[in-house]
Amino acid sequence: MSDRSLIKAPRIIAVTNQKGGVGKTTTAINLASALIEQGCRVLVVDLDPQGNASTGLGLELEDRDYSTYDLLTGEADVGDIVVKTQWDGLWLSPATTDLASADMELHDADQRSFLLQKALRSEDINDLELDYILIDCPPSLSLLTVNAMVAADSVLVPLQAEFFALEGLSQLMLSVREVRQGANPNLRIEGVVLTMYDVRNNLSQLVEADARATLGEIVFKTMIPRNVRISEAPSYAQSVLHYDSGSRGAKAYRALAKELLERHEGANRRGAHEQEA
Repeated sequence: MSDRSLIKAPRIIAVTNQKGGVGKTTTAINLASALIEQGCRVLVVDLDPQGNASTGLGLELEDRDYSTYDLLTGEADVGDIVVKTQWDGLWLSPATTDLASADMELHDADQRSFLLQKALRSEDINDLELDYILIDCPPSLSLLTVNAMVAADSVLVPLQAEFFALEGLSQLMLSVREVRQGANPNLRIEGVVLTMYDVRNNLSQLVEADARATLGEIVFKTMIPRNVRISEAPSYAQSVLHYDSGSRGAKAYRALAKELLERHEGANRRGAHEQEA
């Protein structure tokens, strides 16, 4: 039996952008799948009332006896809520439409911004011995999104390569700053990943140049292409890596996972050197 004290806490990443249709759910599903290919153990927390991440990972609505809403309210144990997917190393905390009323129903709850943090830092979660928890956030800066930011170590922002792409980012960055100044001082920006990128499109190239000039190194080198296989995969309840492993989309998400892991390994090495010094 493993010693609980030796279990390293998973890195929690909130995948968020208040704008819809930028690839949040697609990124959460496919990045999780790419990470398990690298030997990681991953939990996807579906925090969007639409429940697309749950459907995309193969869990039908009628099979969702409990949901992330129950995780927030404490009405069920983690063991009842978190389900194993068909892929080894990948778990899911599913969503139902109950989450749609969370802002109103949880408004008067004690420590209402810390509900998800409490659940995801529990010993029951530690039993899964996870490396990563990816939170698929709703397309709004709601109480649910605030809970995700308070619970997370970092924020990953999918940014669609289209006109006005950067305009909505300032409000998100402001929200991150507010959370950092209050409930979660350790929250940082994991990075921005350009999605639906079309190398043949001058606009995509202009958005990329603008993003890199404005945001610098926080923009991932890896860009997710506009790829029909990525769009088709959810209808088969699969990630693009399982649906078409050799597709451009699958290769891009593998590259993103490797870049993410390399960033974390570099950060860990720097942290170790600083402690030695």
